[in-house]
Amino acid sequence: MPEIQHIHPMLVHFPIVLMYALVIIDLAALSQRNAVTTRSGIGTISTFAAVGAGLFAVCTWYFGGMALDHAEAAGFSSEIAEIHEGLGGISALTFLGWGLLRLVLWVRNRELGTLAPAIPAIEIAGAALVTVTGYYGGQLVYDLGVNVTKVAVGG
Repeated sequence: MPEIQHIHPMLVHFPIVLMYALVIIDLAALSQRNAVTTRSGIGTISTFAAVGAGLFAVCTWYFGGMALDHAEAAGFSSEIAEIHEGLGGISALTFLGWGLLRLVLWVRNRELGTLAPAIPAIEIAGAALVTVTGYYGGQLVYDLGVNVTKVAVGG
């Protein structure tokens, strides 16, 4: 069993990839005039990718909090960590909400018509959010060595 502080880095890639994949899937579907809010093949794939992104984001956020607690118990402190934690919480709750909304739209099995372009637009915003969140996470790992190497007290 991996140590608790190493679970976050194992999970973190799933919501990132799923959100980027959603943008690509839904832009491709929109360009072919396929609805992603119906119980079609592409609608089902897109919907469950959104649900998966939300569930993985919440799990990643939860284990990220545990990883930060572990680092802080060892004396680490950084404003970058607080920014990353805040953005992680916003990402997790936003992606979970998006996944649930997409599931409701899929169950209703209706096309959105002129509102269809809003779906990939919202997902592009989600991809931007996860990119910024990941940037701060990368700073923690690659610049500060949090939970990777021994860090100096005060980070």
